[in-house]
Amino acid sequence: VFLFDEPLSNLDAALRLKMRIEISRLSDALPDTTMIYVTHDQVEAMTMADRIVVLKDGEIQQIGTPMDLYNTPNSLFVAQFIGSPKMNILSGAKAAAYPAHHVGVRPEHLDIVGGEGGAWTGVAVHSESLGADSFIYLDIGDEELMTVRLPGTAEVAAGTTLSVAPKAQHYHLFDASGRVVAA
Repeated sequence: VFLFDEPLSNLDAALRLKMRIEISRLSDALPDTTMIYVTHDQVEAMTMADRIVVLKDGEIQQIGTPMDLYNTPNSLFVAQFIGSPKMNILSGAKAAAYPAHHVGVRPEHLDIVGGEGGAWTGVAVHSESLGADSFIYLDIGDEELMTVRLPGTAEVAAGTTLSVAPKAQHYHLFDASGRVVAA
């Protein structure tokens, strides 16, 4: 059994990538060996784990494969913990069109809709182009900005009004306590 307690936390980004690959290769080379890896870095968890156990205050929130947790989080906590950037969470009047207290939509599951026909409308306050992806941050009147992931060639100027809607069946519903609600 190998026990890893945040082994990459003090490394720079390039070395972290190299070491993630090396530890993954070691795991593959020792298929009958158990490796328990503790991290707060979800990139490490998503890229290295066969199964993830998400803990909050010492209690298990959800156990599953990385993609199970990403695609079907069972709570607001897991939904916001897994994924980078984190899932957009809307409540109150912003969630009124959905049969739940909270609606969660991942940035890549939002489409820009012409006019103001989308589920939410806001003003772009900032954009980041990362090459393959662009992130647009919209002020829709909530405390937190809504993040929209677009192809890297997308350019949206600050001050532009955008209307967005979730792609069909690409949203998550949660009750007032933060537990998942069946759609």
